[in-house]
Amino acid sequence: MPCREQRTLAMKLKKEKIGLVIILVIFAISGSLIFLHDPIAQDTHYHLFNDQRMFFGVPNFFNVISNIPFLFIGIIGIQWLRHSTSERFKQEIKFSYSVLFVGVSLVAIGSGYYHLWPSNETLVWDRLPMTIAFMALFSIIIGEFISVRFGQPLLITLLFLGIISVAYWYFTESQNSGDLRLYVLVQFLPILITPIILLFFNPSFTLPSGYWLLLGTYLLAKVLEEYDSEVFHILPLLSGHSLKHLAAAMGIFLLINSYKNRRQA
Repeated sequence: MPCREQRTLAMKLKKEKIGLVIILVIFAISGSLIFLHDPIAQDTHYHLFNDQRMFFGVPNFFNVISNIPFLFIGIIGIQWLRHSTSERFKQEIKFSYSVLFVGVSLVAIGSGYYHLWPSNETLVWDRLPMTIAFMALFSIIIGEFISVRFGQPLLITLLFLGIISVAYWYFTESQNSGDLRLYVLVQFLPILITPIILLFFNPSFTLPSGYWLLLGTYLLAKVLEEYDSEVFHILPLLSGHSLKHLAAAMGIFLLINSYKNRRQA
């Protein structure tokens, strides 16, 4: 039996080592490609959404109100965290969950405000809460799959980088030399690394499928965003961008549902 346990442990360590190497390679390649690329300015056409209908005096009505689910889902997450009794919720990682759910709730306000008056100035308030939620989620995944003790200091670092990426982009736009490269790296690098963590590292809890569901709905949201016009011409009520908000909110809801039903591994 000890020999079998040793072999299992050795295989686990080997698998995690492979995962770590893949993560470092992705990080190096992504960083190199981004910073060797010319500065990326914000496309002004980004603010021209297809569904600009006004209802009840609210411009871009459906793009605005489709953010409301984020508020309630964030509150659901906070309530779950308050009533959770799991021993694995150390103080440092519990703070990460709190930041995630507060960030999700703030997305409703920031994104709703942006869609009322789409511009680079209001886009800042859309991107800040999203970045906060992204960074908190990434620190949670690292804490649950790699090291709980690494969660809190990493969260602070990630939040700092995320906020700086948005601030740097906006500053460069105000200087007529817009540069989204750091923001692109901060937003998409965790999306590339997360599947590697899920595949190569052992979870602290059962039901890690919640993270896969979240990734799936995130990809669906990006597709809906990309085909905003096409979806709007097919469906009689909602555009691709409005559905993007609903898909992203559904992903967070599915994740919280998995949190409620999981056990310590």
